[in-house]
Amino acid sequence: MFVENLQFSLNATVPVFLMMMFGWFCQKTGLLDDHTTAKLNKFTFKTTLPALLFMDLSNADFGSVWDWKFIFFCITATFLSVGIAIVFSFLHKDRHERGEIIQACYRSSAAVLGIAFVKNIYGETSMAALMIAGTVPIYNIIAVVALLVTSPEKKSSGKKLLLNTLKSIVTNPIIIGIAVGMAWSFLKIPQPVILSKSVGYLANMATPLSLIALGASFKTSDAKGKLPLALGITFMKLIFFCAVFLPFAIHFGFKEEKLIAILIMLGSATTGSCFVMAKNFSHKGTVTAFAVMLTTLGSAFTLTAWLFILRTFNYI
Repeated sequence: MFVENLQFSLNATVPVFLMMMFGWFCQKTGLLDDHTTAKLNKFTFKTTLPALLFMDLSNADFGSVWDWKFIFFCITATFLSVGIAIVFSFLHKDRHERGEIIQACYRSSAAVLGIAFVKNIYGETSMAALMIAGTVPIYNIIAVVALLVTSPEKKSSGKKLLLNTLKSIVTNPIIIGIAVGMAWSFLKIPQPVILSKSVGYLANMATPLSLIALGASFKTSDAKGKLPLALGITFMKLIFFCAVFLPFAIHFGFKEEKLIAILIMLGSATTGSCFVMAKNFSHKGTVTAFAVMLTTLGSAFTLTAWLFILRTFNYI
């Protein structure tokens, strides 16, 4: 039983992180430069990931997929995680870095790793899509507020940045892919073979391309200073939130792909978009870059451990 559970956990995590390592290798050997990697990230975010979510949800039974209890739990756990992250940030003396600490603690790579893990294990992503739909708007709104309040520079354009960010949430390609897919399923619109095959080609590229781009985005040069703080964020992100909220998820009866989606929401690596957003609000971004790197490296081990524990107790 031990060997089977360990094999299940490794089969779920190792392929995901091998693809990320391949992306890092491509970056180190010059096969992917910064410009190409940025374009690849943009391409997957705006085309392949929305296509994957659309395909899974448009072909799903809307009534069986939608789960208010699951969505409410994801939203509640997110808000509570943010509250804990705010308290944790006050342990740090530099006020201007608190916004970076807050978003690095709670913002997960939900769209990339959430989809990759659930699809790798269960072959479909409807539960990951519901989790993303409930949490990604909250991720963005709270990140904007936290970074704006703690920004080193008080800009007159702060209100404009806030409005632009709210607009970007509404026009987020991933949110659009989820909304259109659900609407398609709810209205029971038939899919011509030409449409399903064409969109399917894009959908099949989503997971490998996004993981390669994520791996190629890492730079060890970003890991300068702030080690104790980054380690604290890593502990919160990969261990603490899972230890606190997973027992509640199990208590409320979530199993299989729902529990995997919750695990990724709570315990996956800090998303790389945190760095871009921090820079846009005049933060240095050093804390964020280091947190992204450490949480990504650490999650290869912690997610395997969490999957092993959940598998051992027959929750997945």
